[in-house]
Amino acid sequence: MSELHLISYELCPYVQRAVIVLLEKNIPFKRSNVDLANKPDWFLKISPLGRVPLLQVEDTILFESQVIAEYLDEITNDSMHPKDALERAKHRSWIEFASGLLMVIYQLYNIKDEAIFNDKCDELRRKFKLIEAEVKGSYFAGEDFHMVDAVWATVLRYFDLLDEIKSLKNIVNIGKITKWRQVLSARESVRNAAPADFNDQFRERIHAGDSYLAKLVDDI
Repeated sequence: MSELHLISYELCPYVQRAVIVLLEKNIPFKRSNVDLANKPDWFLKISPLGRVPLLQVEDTILFESQVIAEYLDEITNDSMHPKDALERAKHRSWIEFASGLLMVIYQLYNIKDEAIFNDKCDELRRKFKLIEAEVKGSYFAGEDFHMVDAVWATVLRYFDLLDEIKSLKNIVNIGKITKWRQVLSARESVRNAAPADFNDQFRERIHAGDSYLAKLVDDI
């Protein structure tokens, strides 16, 4: 197998998605982190969208996290997707849903108005209730870890800090998500996909902005 070079930013959930797959598949890789606030010229030259992750495979650059994750799954044995085509499509639908949810969480960093912030929190509650109804066991589809679990682990990680805020506490602490979240956070690949001080770095990132969320984080 060609040497794989992952170009990343440690806090990025999309990068973590790729890292979880790399770790689950025991794929050797080299990793380089970039400062997204001060993107180096070499990075901008090879990143069509100016975003991470990138995966360099010999002279080829792959971009977009799910494309990278799917490639890694395809070049190795024992797919992280279900064998059944319909079930596989269902999992991919909820992967796409998770990607949209990450954008809602990202918006919380920048909202200054309390009413708009609360509206976004209500949106998150509605969306998490939808996914909660789909969880079938310790993992999304039962007792086996799939690609969809890898993706949702990166979403739920944010709430290790966010659910310390009283108004956000009941967003993910509902029904079957509670156990799913616990099982995911204990999985080795999930733990190692982010820095050990993720919560501290996440808190600092929130503090760097002048948002309503920053005021709430100051109180915990």
